[in-house]
Amino acid sequence: MALTRTMAVPSLPPPLRIVLAKVGLDGHDRGIKVVARALRDAGMEVIYAGLWQTPEAVVRAVADEDADWLGLSLLSGAHMTLVPRVMQLLKEAGLDNVGVLIGGIVPESDVPKLNAMGVARIFGPGTQTQEIVDFLRERTGAPHG
Repeated sequence: MALTRTMAVPSLPPPLRIVLAKVGLDGHDRGIKVVARALRDAGMEVIYAGLWQTPEAVVRAVADEDADWLGLSLLSGAHMTLVPRVMQLLKEAGLDNVGVLIGGIVPESDVPKLNAMGVARIFGPGTQTQEIVDFLRERTGAPHG
């Protein structure tokens, strides 16, 4: 009779799941694609919802994909209209545990307002992708807002 040896394999936490989306009519997607690749290369599961998404479609994707984070890219200047709607829909769907990041062009005067709505962080143009990766890793398991 042969003896079998079993080894205990340490269980790793599941990778972070992040939905990335372009909300509204903004069609510039080079930056979000660079971020998506960097997050994927860092071992995170990235779901790119694509261009021209509605707030409703984005929140549905977050729910369907059981995401930990939602990253919105906004270059159109519509952040003070679209982000409040997304935050409201997340709350209504019982998804207020999902962290929200914004990337793009956001005036400094709007940052405190977005943070007060629950946005965890805003990353402006020129942000190094490693800064985003580090932020998400540091915030794993911590409250998102």
